[in-house]
Amino acid sequence: MNNMKRKIKWGFLFIPIFIGGLFLFTWVVMLLWNAVLPAAVTAINPIGFWQAMGILALSKILFGGFGGKSWRGSPQWKQKMKQRFENMSPEEQENFKAEWKNRCGHRWSAKPFQSSPVEENPTQPDISKTN
Repeated sequence: MNNMKRKIKWGFLFIPIFIGGLFLFTWVVMLLWNAVLPAAVTAINPIGFWQAMGILALSKILFGGFGGKSWRGSPQWKQKMKQRFENMSPEEQENFKAEWKNRCGHRWSAKPFQSSPVEENPTQPDISKTN
């Protein structure tokens, strides 16, 4: 029973602190937006408090997700993927690497990106050699 009272007490303390922090952070975003962007970009107007809160909510949705841990970056996920890869035959591993490279490009490969030389097209004039 004593533990339940402590949780309720912390809940009553946490909620106002959370709301106050949210309003403070929104106010800071509004001040920064109004101080920096309208002066730097002429097409941008100053915003109000609720617009700043909307920008925060939108950025949270677009860039932060809706909470919870990211399972892809966790050690458990990395260990699981490493174990799966080790259990593959060498042919399956090569197919997996080729498919990964095909989907994600060369930026995920161990070797740096090597571009193929650009072939010159004889039908189009080379403008780089003009005087």
